[in-house]
Amino acid sequence: MSTHSSDAALTRSAAYASIATALFLAVLKGWATWRTGSAAMLGSLADTGLDLVASIATLAGVWIAAQPADREHRFGHGKAEALSAMFQVMLIGVSAVAIAWRSAVQLVGGGRTAAAEEGIAVSVAAIVATLALIAWQRHVIARTGSVAIKADNVHYQSDLLLNAAVIAALVLDQYLGLGAADPVIGLAIAAWLAWGAWRAGLEAVDHLMDREWPEDKRQRFVEIAATHPQLSNLHDLRTRTSGAHDFVQFHVDMPAGMTVQEAHDILEDVERDLCRHFPGMELLIHIDPEGHVDKPDDPLVEENLFESLEKGS
Repeated sequence: MSTHSSDAALTRSAAYASIATALFLAVLKGWATWRTGSAAMLGSLADTGLDLVASIATLAGVWIAAQPADREHRFGHGKAEALSAMFQVMLIGVSAVAIAWRSAVQLVGGGRTAAAEEGIAVSVAAIVATLALIAWQRHVIARTGSVAIKADNVHYQSDLLLNAAVIAALVLDQYLGLGAADPVIGLAIAAWLAWGAWRAGLEAVDHLMDREWPEDKRQRFVEIAATHPQLSNLHDLRTRTSGAHDFVQFHVDMPAGMTVQEAHDILEDVERDLCRHFPGMELLIHIDPEGHVDKPDDPLVEENLFESLEKGS
Protein backbone atom coordinates (compact mmCIF):
# COMPACT_ATOMS: atom_id res chain seq x y z
CA MET A 1 0.00 0.00 0.00
CA SER A 2 1.35 3.46 -0.92
CA THR A 3 2.07 6.07 1.73
CA HIS A 4 -0.82 8.19 0.43
CA SER A 5 -3.28 5.25 0.59
CA SER A 6 -2.06 4.27 4.05
CA ASP A 7 -2.48 7.83 5.37
CA ALA A 8 -5.96 8.06 3.84
CA ALA A 9 -6.98 4.80 5.52
CA LEU A 10 -5.66 6.03 8.87
CA THR A 11 -7.52 9.36 8.70
CA ARG A 12 -10.75 7.57 7.75
CA SER A 13 -10.34 5.16 10.66
CA ALA A 14 -9.95 8.11 13.06
CA ALA A 15 -13.07 9.74 11.61
CA TYR A 16 -15.12 6.53 11.99
CA ALA A 17 -13.89 6.11 15.57
CA SER A 18 -14.87 9.70 16.30
CA ILE A 19 -18.42 9.19 14.98
CA ALA A 20 -18.88 5.98 16.98
CA THR A 21 -17.62 7.63 20.17
CA ALA A 22 -19.84 10.69 19.69
CA LEU A 23 -22.94 8.51 19.20
CA PHE A 24 -22.16 6.52 22.34
CA LEU A 25 -21.54 9.66 24.42
CA ALA A 26 -24.62 11.47 23.09
CA VAL A 27 -26.91 8.66 24.26
CA LEU A 28 -25.26 8.52 27.68
CA LYS A 29 -25.27 12.27 28.22
CA GLY A 30 -28.84 12.68 26.96
CA TRP A 31 -30.02 10.29 29.65
CA ALA A 32 -27.80 11.95 32.29
CA THR A 33 -29.05 15.45 31.40
CA TRP A 34 -32.65 14.28 31.83
CA ARG A 35 -31.79 12.73 35.20
CA THR A 36 -29.68 15.55 36.66
CA GLY A 37 -31.01 18.80 35.16
CA SER A 38 -27.41 20.08 35.23
CA ALA A 39 -26.38 23.03 33.05
CA ALA A 40 -22.85 21.66 32.95
CA MET A 41 -24.15 18.27 31.79
CA LEU A 42 -26.37 20.02 29.22
CA GLY A 43 -23.31 21.87 27.97
CA SER A 44 -21.43 18.60 27.72
CA LEU A 45 -24.35 17.02 25.83
CA ALA A 46 -24.54 19.99 23.43
CA ASP A 47 -20.83 19.73 22.80
CA THR A 48 -21.10 16.00 22.11
CA GLY A 49 -24.00 16.56 19.72
CA LEU A 50 -21.92 19.09 17.83
CA ASP A 51 -18.97 16.70 17.98
CA LEU A 52 -21.11 14.15 16.16
CA VAL A 53 -21.97 16.59 13.39
CA ALA A 54 -18.35 17.75 13.23
CA SER A 55 -17.08 14.16 13.11
CA ILE A 56 -19.31 13.46 10.12
CA ALA A 57 -17.91 16.61 8.51
CA THR A 58 -14.40 15.36 9.31
CA LEU A 59 -15.12 12.05 7.58
CA ALA A 60 -16.37 13.90 4.52
CA GLY A 61 -13.33 16.19 4.58
CA VAL A 62 -10.71 13.46 4.85
CA TRP A 63 -12.51 11.34 2.24
CA ILE A 64 -12.57 14.20 -0.27
CA ALA A 65 -8.99 15.19 0.57
CA ALA A 66 -7.82 11.63 -0.16
CA GLN A 67 -9.17 11.72 -3.70
CA PRO A 68 -6.44 11.88 -6.37
CA ALA A 69 -5.86 14.96 -8.47
CA ASP A 70 -8.14 15.35 -11.47
CA ARG A 71 -8.54 17.73 -14.40
CA GLU A 72 -10.44 20.28 -12.28
CA HIS A 73 -8.20 19.94 -9.20
CA ARG A 74 -4.66 19.33 -10.44
CA PHE A 75 -3.16 20.08 -7.01
CA GLY A 76 -5.42 17.50 -5.40
CA HIS A 77 -8.24 18.00 -2.90
CA GLY A 78 -6.23 18.50 0.30
CA LYS A 79 -7.89 21.78 1.25
CA ALA A 80 -11.13 19.91 1.88
CA GLU A 81 -9.61 19.09 5.28
CA ALA A 82 -9.16 22.77 6.10
CA LEU A 83 -12.73 23.52 5.00
CA SER A 84 -13.96 20.69 7.23
CA ALA A 85 -11.91 22.10 10.11
CA MET A 86 -13.44 25.58 9.60
CA PHE A 87 -16.93 24.06 9.69
CA GLN A 88 -16.06 22.37 12.96
CA VAL A 89 -14.73 25.64 14.37
CA MET A 90 -18.03 27.36 13.59
CA LEU A 91 -19.92 24.57 15.34
CA ILE A 92 -17.69 24.84 18.41
CA GLY A 93 -18.30 28.59 18.49
CA VAL A 94 -22.09 28.12 18.34
CA SER A 95 -21.85 25.53 21.12
CA ALA A 96 -19.82 27.90 23.31
CA VAL A 97 -22.35 30.72 22.92
CA ALA A 98 -25.33 28.44 23.66
CA ILE A 99 -23.72 26.97 26.77
CA ALA A 100 -22.72 30.41 28.05
CA TRP A 101 -26.28 31.70 27.56
CA ARG A 102 -27.87 28.71 29.34
CA SER A 103 -25.41 28.97 32.22
CA ALA A 104 -25.96 32.71 32.62
CA VAL A 105 -29.74 32.21 32.73
CA GLN A 106 -29.37 29.52 35.39
CA LEU A 107 -26.92 31.65 37.38
CA VAL A 108 -29.36 34.57 37.47
CA GLY A 109 -32.54 32.55 37.96
CA GLY A 110 -31.25 29.90 40.32
CA GLY A 111 -31.94 26.17 40.09
CA ARG A 112 -30.41 22.99 41.46
CA THR A 113 -29.23 19.71 40.01
CA ALA A 114 -30.26 16.16 40.94
CA ALA A 115 -29.14 12.50 40.65
CA ALA A 116 -25.45 13.15 41.21
CA GLU A 117 -24.53 9.46 41.21
CA GLU A 118 -25.91 8.83 37.72
CA GLY A 119 -24.33 12.01 36.34
CA ILE A 120 -20.93 11.19 37.80
CA ALA A 121 -21.05 7.59 36.52
CA VAL A 122 -21.88 8.79 32.99
CA SER A 123 -19.08 11.36 33.11
CA VAL A 124 -16.52 8.74 34.18
CA ALA A 125 -17.61 6.44 31.34
CA ALA A 126 -17.33 9.36 28.93
CA ILE A 127 -13.79 10.13 30.13
CA VAL A 128 -12.68 6.53 29.53
CA ALA A 129 -14.18 6.44 26.01
CA THR A 130 -12.72 9.85 25.17
CA LEU A 131 -9.22 8.91 26.35
CA ALA A 132 -9.26 5.87 24.06
CA LEU A 133 -10.34 7.98 21.08
CA ILE A 134 -7.77 10.71 21.75
CA ALA A 135 -4.98 8.14 21.91
CA TRP A 136 -5.92 6.80 18.48
CA GLN A 137 -6.36 10.30 17.00
CA ARG A 138 -2.90 11.34 18.20
CA HIS A 139 -1.39 8.27 16.57
CA VAL A 140 -3.10 9.18 13.29
CA ILE A 141 -2.06 12.85 13.55
CA ALA A 142 1.57 11.86 14.17
CA ARG A 143 1.50 9.67 11.05
CA THR A 144 -0.50 11.92 8.70
CA GLY A 145 -0.50 15.51 10.04
CA SER A 146 -4.22 15.70 9.15
CA VAL A 147 -5.57 19.17 9.98
CA ALA A 148 -9.16 17.85 10.04
CA ILE A 149 -8.32 15.17 12.60
CA LYS A 150 -6.40 17.81 14.61
CA ALA A 151 -9.51 20.00 14.73
CA ASP A 152 -11.63 16.99 15.71
CA ASN A 153 -9.06 16.15 18.39
CA VAL A 154 -9.62 19.62 19.92
CA HIS A 155 -13.26 18.68 20.58
CA TYR A 156 -12.37 15.55 22.44
CA GLN A 157 -9.56 17.13 24.43
CA SER A 158 -12.12 19.66 25.61
CA ASP A 159 -14.48 16.77 26.40
CA LEU A 160 -12.06 15.53 29.05
CA LEU A 161 -12.29 18.89 30.78
CA LEU A 162 -16.04 19.04 30.20
CA ASN A 163 -16.65 15.69 31.86
CA ALA A 164 -14.36 16.50 34.79
CA ALA A 165 -16.16 19.84 35.15
CA VAL A 166 -19.56 18.10 35.19
CA ILE A 167 -18.37 15.85 38.02
CA ALA A 168 -17.09 18.88 39.94
CA ALA A 169 -20.34 20.77 39.38
CA LEU A 170 -22.50 17.90 40.65
CA VAL A 171 -20.31 17.33 43.70
CA LEU A 172 -20.18 21.03 44.61
CA ASP A 173 -23.93 21.51 44.08
CA GLN A 174 -25.41 18.39 45.67
CA TYR A 175 -22.83 17.40 48.28
CA LEU A 176 -21.43 20.80 49.32
CA GLY A 177 -24.53 22.92 48.72
CA LEU A 178 -22.87 25.40 46.32
CA GLY A 179 -25.77 26.00 43.95
CA ALA A 180 -23.90 28.52 41.79
CA ALA A 181 -21.13 26.04 41.01
CA ASP A 182 -23.00 24.34 38.14
CA PRO A 183 -23.69 27.48 36.03
CA VAL A 184 -20.28 28.98 36.82
CA ILE A 185 -18.56 25.83 35.60
CA GLY A 186 -20.85 25.92 32.55
CA LEU A 187 -19.52 29.42 31.76
CA ALA A 188 -15.94 28.18 32.18
CA ILE A 189 -16.66 25.32 29.76
CA ALA A 190 -17.99 27.82 27.20
CA ALA A 191 -14.82 29.91 27.50
CA TRP A 192 -12.63 26.81 27.05
CA LEU A 193 -14.55 25.79 23.92
CA ALA A 194 -14.19 29.28 22.45
CA TRP A 195 -10.42 29.18 23.02
CA GLY A 196 -10.17 25.76 21.38
CA ALA A 197 -12.15 27.00 18.39
CA TRP A 198 -9.79 29.97 18.01
CA ARG A 199 -6.69 27.75 18.01
CA ALA A 200 -8.15 25.22 15.56
CA GLY A 201 -9.38 28.03 13.31
CA LEU A 202 -5.95 29.62 13.05
CA GLU A 203 -4.39 26.42 11.72
CA ALA A 204 -7.20 25.87 9.22
CA VAL A 205 -6.82 29.44 7.95
CA ASP A 206 -3.07 28.90 7.56
CA HIS A 207 -3.77 25.97 5.25
CA LEU A 208 -6.36 27.86 3.24
CA MET A 209 -4.05 30.89 2.91
CA ASP A 210 -1.04 28.78 1.81
CA ARG A 211 1.09 29.82 4.75
CA GLU A 212 4.77 28.94 4.47
CA TRP A 213 6.13 25.97 6.38
CA PRO A 214 7.38 26.59 9.92
CA GLU A 215 10.89 28.05 9.89
CA ASP A 216 12.53 24.92 11.34
CA LYS A 217 11.01 22.74 8.62
CA ARG A 218 12.11 25.16 5.87
CA GLN A 219 15.60 25.26 7.38
CA ARG A 220 15.82 21.47 7.39
CA PHE A 221 14.74 21.38 3.74
CA VAL A 222 17.46 23.86 2.73
CA GLU A 223 20.09 21.98 4.76
CA ILE A 224 19.30 18.72 2.96
CA ALA A 225 19.35 20.44 -0.45
CA ALA A 226 22.73 21.97 0.44
CA THR A 227 24.28 18.50 0.81
CA HIS A 228 24.19 18.16 -2.98
CA PRO A 229 27.44 19.68 -4.29
CA GLN A 230 26.01 20.11 -7.79
CA LEU A 231 23.75 22.87 -6.45
CA SER A 232 25.55 26.17 -5.98
CA ASN A 233 22.46 28.27 -5.37
CA LEU A 234 18.90 27.81 -4.13
CA HIS A 235 16.52 30.76 -4.24
CA ASP A 236 12.83 31.69 -4.45
CA LEU A 237 11.86 28.80 -2.16
CA ARG A 238 8.09 28.58 -1.76
CA THR A 239 6.32 26.06 0.46
CA ARG A 240 2.76 25.28 1.44
CA THR A 241 0.67 22.49 2.89
CA SER A 242 -2.70 21.25 1.67
CA GLY A 243 -4.25 18.57 3.85
CA ALA A 244 -1.65 15.85 4.27
CA HIS A 245 0.32 16.98 1.22
CA ASP A 246 3.22 19.41 0.91
CA PHE A 247 3.99 21.48 -2.17
CA VAL A 248 7.44 23.00 -2.71
CA GLN A 249 9.11 24.89 -5.52
CA PHE A 250 12.45 26.66 -5.84
CA HIS A 251 14.99 27.96 -8.37
CA VAL A 252 18.58 26.74 -8.80
CA ASP A 253 21.49 28.07 -10.86
CA MET A 254 23.15 25.80 -13.42
CA PRO A 255 26.10 26.52 -15.78
CA ALA A 256 24.85 28.05 -19.01
CA GLY A 257 26.82 25.53 -21.05
CA MET A 258 25.27 22.48 -19.40
CA THR A 259 22.94 20.40 -21.56
CA VAL A 260 19.30 19.97 -20.68
CA GLN A 261 19.90 16.22 -20.13
CA GLU A 262 22.79 16.86 -17.72
CA ALA A 263 20.78 19.37 -15.70
CA HIS A 264 17.79 17.02 -15.69
CA ASP A 265 19.83 14.09 -14.36
CA ILE A 266 21.28 16.20 -11.53
CA LEU A 267 17.89 17.51 -10.46
CA GLU A 268 16.33 14.04 -10.64
CA ASP A 269 18.83 12.91 -7.98
CA VAL A 270 18.13 15.99 -5.87
CA GLU A 271 14.37 15.50 -6.16
CA ARG A 272 14.54 11.82 -5.17
CA ASP A 273 16.60 12.65 -2.10
CA LEU A 274 14.37 15.52 -0.96
CA CYS A 275 11.18 13.49 -1.48
CA ARG A 276 12.71 10.67 0.53
CA HIS A 277 13.19 13.05 3.48
CA PHE A 278 9.77 14.70 2.99
CA PRO A 279 7.28 11.96 2.01
CA GLY A 280 4.08 13.07 0.32
CA MET A 281 5.72 16.19 -1.11
CA GLU A 282 5.18 17.46 -4.65
CA LEU A 283 8.34 19.25 -5.81
CA LEU A 284 8.94 21.63 -8.70
CA ILE A 285 12.49 22.83 -9.46
CA HIS A 286 13.14 25.66 -11.91
CA ILE A 287 16.57 26.03 -13.58
CA ASP A 288 18.20 29.43 -14.07
CA PRO A 289 21.47 29.94 -15.98
CA GLU A 290 24.27 31.12 -13.68
CA GLY A 291 24.23 34.88 -13.26
CA HIS A 292 20.60 35.24 -14.29
CA VAL A 293 18.52 37.67 -12.18
CA ASP A 294 14.77 37.09 -12.21
CA LYS A 295 13.54 40.12 -10.27
CA PRO A 296 16.34 42.44 -9.14
CA ASP A 297 14.08 44.41 -6.81
CA ASP A 298 12.56 41.41 -5.02
CA PRO A 299 14.82 40.07 -2.25
CA LEU A 300 12.39 37.23 -1.52
CA VAL A 301 13.08 35.86 -5.00
CA GLU A 302 16.82 36.50 -5.28
CA GLU A 303 17.94 35.47 -1.78
CA ASN A 304 20.40 32.56 -1.96
CA LEU A 305 19.37 30.36 0.97
CA PHE A 306 22.66 28.44 0.91
CA GLU A 307 24.42 31.68 1.85
CA SER A 308 22.11 32.12 4.84
CA LEU A 309 23.12 28.64 5.99
CA GLU A 310 26.80 29.60 5.85
CA LYS A 311 26.16 32.78 7.84
CA GLY A 312 24.31 30.84 10.51
CA SER A 313 27.06 28.24 10.92
